[in-house]
Amino acid sequence: MSKEIRVFAPASVTNVSCGFDVLGFALNWPGDEIVIKTRGKSGIVISKITGDKGKLPKEIHKNTAGLSVKALANYLNFDKGIEIEIHKKMGLGSGLGSSAASAVAGVFALNELLGKPLKRKELLQFALEGEKLTCGGTPHADNISASLLGGFIIVRSVNPLDVIKIDVPDNLYATLLHPQIEIQTSETRKILRKQILLSDAVKQWGNVAGLIAGLINKDYKLIGHSLQDVIIEPVRSILIPGFDQIKSAALDSGALGCSISGSGPSMFALSNSKKTAATIAEAMQKSADKVGMEYDIYISKINKKGPKILSKNF
Repeated sequence: MSKEIRVFAPASVTNVSCGFDVLGFALNWPGDEIVIKTRGKSGIVISKITGDKGKLPKEIHKNTAGLSVKALANYLNFDKGIEIEIHKKMGLGSGLGSSAASAVAGVFALNELLGKPLKRKELLQFALEGEKLTCGGTPHADNISASLLGGFIIVRSVNPLDVIKIDVPDNLYATLLHPQIEIQTSETRKILRKQILLSDAVKQWGNVAGLIAGLINKDYKLIGHSLQDVIIEPVRSILIPGFDQIKSAALDSGALGCSISGSGPSMFALSNSKKTAATIAEAMQKSADKVGMEYDIYISKINKKGPKILSKNF
C-alpha cells in the first residue's frame, strides 16, 4: 500500500544584518510544500513542480529537494520507490531560503514517512547536500538550520556541523519586503570583497555578540544598536533598487534595524510589536512604490517550530 505525506517548511531570514552565514531565523510564511509518496517502482522521481515558472529541473542530481531526499534514503538504506512533488510558495532567488525550504521539507517528510528514525537535528547534514547546489559548492547551513529547527539559530561551524538555537523575545516581529527580482546566491558571493579591514571585522564581531546578548536578554535597545552590517550590506545593497530609501523608511517608522535577508533582494526589518511591524510594512511599501518596484510584503513572528505536517496517509 502506498504511503503519502505533505509537509510545509518555512522561509528563513539569514545573516540578520551582522551575522554573515552564521545567523538566521524562521518565518511563519512564506514557505514551500513537499509531497512524498512511496511507489511500486524503485528509484526516486520528481513527478511535479509548481510555482517555479518552469525554472527548476526535475533531475534528482540537479534539484535541492531531490538531492537531499536521495542522500537521506541512501543513508537509511531505503531502496523502495519514492515520488516527490514540489510546490513552491515563494519566489526563487528571493533571499528567503527557497532552496533550503524545499530541501528541509523533503528530508523532514521522508523521515516522518519512515517512522522518524532520525532526530530532527540529525537531518541537517542531508538537507545540506541540497544547499551545495545553490552556493557554488561551498555549503552554508544558516537557511536550512533555521527552517528545520525553527526559531533563531547560530551556526558555530559547518565542518563539523554545529548549530545552536537561542531564545528570543516572544513579541519580536519581522517585516519582509520581497522585490519581484531574482538574485542568485552564487552570483552575489562573487562580488563580495576577498579581504576586509581588521577594524571592520572588529565592529562586526561586536555587533554579532551584541545582537545575541540583546535577543537573550530581551534588550531591544541593544538589538537595535547591533543590527548593523559594515561588511556585506554595503556591497550587496547596490543590487537592490531603492535600498537606501526603503531602509530609511523602515527605521523612521520604528524598526529596530533593517537590512538584507540572505543574499537579497528581500529586505527585513525587526520590531517589538505587531502594530509597529504593520506601520513599518506600510512605510516600506510606500517607498518601494516610489521606485516603481513590484513586491510582496509579509509580517511574521519568529517561527519557533519549523516544518509542519499538512496531511498524511499511512
